[in-house]
Amino acid sequence: MAPIRVLVVGAGSRGSAYAAWIREHPGIARVVAVAEPRPAYRDRLADACGVPHEARFSDWREAAALPRTADAALVCTLDDAHLEPALAFAASGHHLMVEKPLAQTPADCTAIVEAAQRAGVLLSVGHVLRHAPYTRLVTSLLEAGRIGRVTGIDHIEPVGFWHHAHSYVRGNWRRAADAAPMLLAKSCHDLDWIRYVVGREPTAVSSFGSLRHFRPEEAPEGAAERCTECPVEPECAYSAPRIYGRFLEKGGTGWPLDVLTPEPTAESVAEALRTGPYGRCVYHCDNDVVDRQVVALEFAGGATGTFTMTAFTQAGHRRTTLFGTDGELYCDGDTVTVYDFLTRTTETLKPESAEGAGAGHGGGDGGLLSAFFAGIAADDPELVETSGEDALRSHLLVFAAERARTEGRVVALPERGTGRER
Repeated sequence: MAPIRVLVVGAGSRGSAYAAWIREHPGIARVVAVAEPRPAYRDRLADACGVPHEARFSDWREAAALPRTADAALVCTLDDAHLEPALAFAASGHHLMVEKPLAQTPADCTAIVEAAQRAGVLLSVGHVLRHAPYTRLVTSLLEAGRIGRVTGIDHIEPVGFWHHAHSYVRGNWRRAADAAPMLLAKSCHDLDWIRYVVGREPTAVSSFGSLRHFRPEEAPEGAAERCTECPVEPECAYSAPRIYGRFLEKGGTGWPLDVLTPEPTAESVAEALRTGPYGRCVYHCDNDVVDRQVVALEFAGGATGTFTMTAFTQAGHRRTTLFGTDGELYCDGDTVTVYDFLTRTTETLKPESAEGAGAGHGGGDGGLLSAFFAGIAADDPELVETSGEDALRSHLLVFAAERARTEGRVVALPERGTGRER
């Protein structure tokens, strides 16, 4: 079969990462068009993928108005710009991969799923954590009964102090109205992963969190509006010159530097910090998303779960403990450790790399794309594990958790199928 033709809508970090994986797998797919309003980012991706100039669009509407030349569209725009292109490209017969979150409201998420169903196209959602070899190892151990029946889960996403400052204080996801609430923008991955691993549907949720630290009243005395002009910058952990300077010192040119400027150099990064949003003081930005949040869950069958998202950590892998009737399973992002209650023995395992893995998130990006393109090639929706219908359930869970947080109450969830019990 000829490689699947792909239109990339949005040439930022996610679109570029997916395009890089596609370049490395030319027998599976190829990028034939790109839509991106920023010329430098558009041409960088298009040049790398050999996209002809007539297939480089400054607006996705230009591509949508033409006869279909691609088999699939990867919608990798900012969160508030997923709905319209997803609806348009579904209607014109493109299979869809939509970066998470699907959209900013339950109604818009539902509209995308229903549009794909009407058009008869496959819809995959960017819940890449499901596809990591690490996740496969965890679920295989649970399904083999290594810890008995799952009774609970404790999962933490250590966003990291500098990553949070980059993306959620200075960056594109700093304001809920412009992107999404933090739990949706950053952690819908995690609530989806928890659902998937436990294998049961949540029946109730509560949540707590707020914006506590990154506010003007928390600023050190004498702090300026920009790091490049600040007398206390040398003593500030959130110094933008220090955060980005460390990547420059290592010779980095990709994320996060390429978010500041398409061609990162010492000079271009310095100019971005002098004039752009990423050089602002973290205490004097226009951010409003939470900087830490906890979610408590009860599942069908009685299992319980907790999820913690926090800015105030080292940046690192997610960490999870699963509690069972016969043992305990601990995951640190690299290895999985199983403790057996009967024998009181411990076994530590490391996941094997999966075919087609790569492109970030522990191989999850590559796993997501491999499954999506395999589903298209075989015309088999069952191969697209992160389907629109299933991802919608995770999104609705996130919206319910946000209601619980903002309304200060426990939110009951509608009964659905109980899933695959672990």
